[in-house]
Amino acid sequence: MPTPPPPWPAGSRQHEGQAGGHPGVPEPTSHPDYCPYFGRGCGRRWRRLEGITLNVAGNSRLMAIERVTGEDFGILCRLLKNNPYINGLDVRYNLLSDIGACYAAKLLQKQHNLTYLNLMFNDIGPEGGEVIAKALHKDTTLKHLRMTGNKIENKGGMYFAAMLQINSSLEKLDLGDCDLGMQSVIAFATVLTQNHTIKGLNLNRPILYGEQEESTVHLGHMLKENQWLVELRMCKHDIKNCGMKQLCDALYLNRSLRYLDVSCNKVTQDGMVCLADVLRSNTTLEVIDLSFNRMENAGAKYLSDTLASHNRTLKALSVVSNNIEGEGLVALSQSMKTNPTLSNIYIWGNKFDEATCVAYSDLIHMGRLKPDNTDVEPFVVDGHVYLAEVSNGLKRHYYWIPGYGAACSQSSNAGFTLVPVGQHL
Repeated sequence: MPTPPPPWPAGSRQHEGQAGGHPGVPEPTSHPDYCPYFGRGCGRRWRRLEGITLNVAGNSRLMAIERVTGEDFGILCRLLKNNPYINGLDVRYNLLSDIGACYAAKLLQKQHNLTYLNLMFNDIGPEGGEVIAKALHKDTTLKHLRMTGNKIENKGGMYFAAMLQINSSLEKLDLGDCDLGMQSVIAFATVLTQNHTIKGLNLNRPILYGEQEESTVHLGHMLKENQWLVELRMCKHDIKNCGMKQLCDALYLNRSLRYLDVSCNKVTQDGMVCLADVLRSNTTLEVIDLSFNRMENAGAKYLSDTLASHNRTLKALSVVSNNIEGEGLVALSQSMKTNPTLSNIYIWGNKFDEATCVAYSDLIHMGRLKPDNTDVEPFVVDGHVYLAEVSNGLKRHYYWIPGYGAACSQSSNAGFTLVPVGQHL
């Protein structure tokens, strides 16, 4: 029979107070630096542990992991509900389902130190979304919630929109890839005309039908009224030039938005005309993600003209995979020579010619463009300059954890570094 472990760790004051109580149980004390298990002085060490984020992610590449189920999560929640040192919980890519969502809701009601909760891709459905949203009605501590990839659909989205009418503490909400419908997107746009606490909102990839771009119209109206939102993500909203014009009209009046993500849409050179025009007067936008649109050479030239002569607030621009050829890419590189503020530019996925490769190689070698602030790296073969891709960008680790290196490195997640809404990506 194996020998049972000692009741107290080595070095503990296990015999203190035996005369006044049970053998091996320390005598209670009111000293502020006293820990009942490790003696005087350990209280200070425990207080230094405040602010811990517990990472139980199910997508680690470095080790084989058995993913957490809803029942497992219930046990974890019971352990954490009275723990004052854990203020962040990351359980992304597990198997919590709606059962785990119920335990998460109870944890939010009992644990009053939790400021960050990451539930992304956990098979949570509309019912689970409803339970979590209702739990947030009375919550006053949670600052950042990630529900990314949980198919809460339009029903769950409506509950979260209703929650934002009541909750006054949540600052960042991520509902990307949640299959939201048009009704819930409009509800968020309506609620945010009155909510003053939300600083970051992600509504990526809703399920929209029709060609009238109603969601963009309503979100544009919201931006005219809301002067507190700092970050807005609208990937895969099927935004076309008309929708881009709606957003740009709102940006003339908005004085708070610093990060705009409209990647993976259908904006062409005509939409870039509107954006270039608004950047002449807008003094708040610092990061714009235009990746996976279709601005082409003409759109790139419109932006480069504005960046070269008027705008001095934009810090990062991503034009990845926009069907831009050498002429447009060289124009963007030239704008960096006269614009001292633009520090990050991402161009991979376009059509490089030798003039493009030489232009960006020169920017890097003269120190105007730092290697960590772009997604290309020059190399020379037989006297010709070429560009290779490097793993830098605005949000490279939004969905996944790298196999090595820091998961939140500044070069791979420059958007968060430049506009840090909350403490987590």
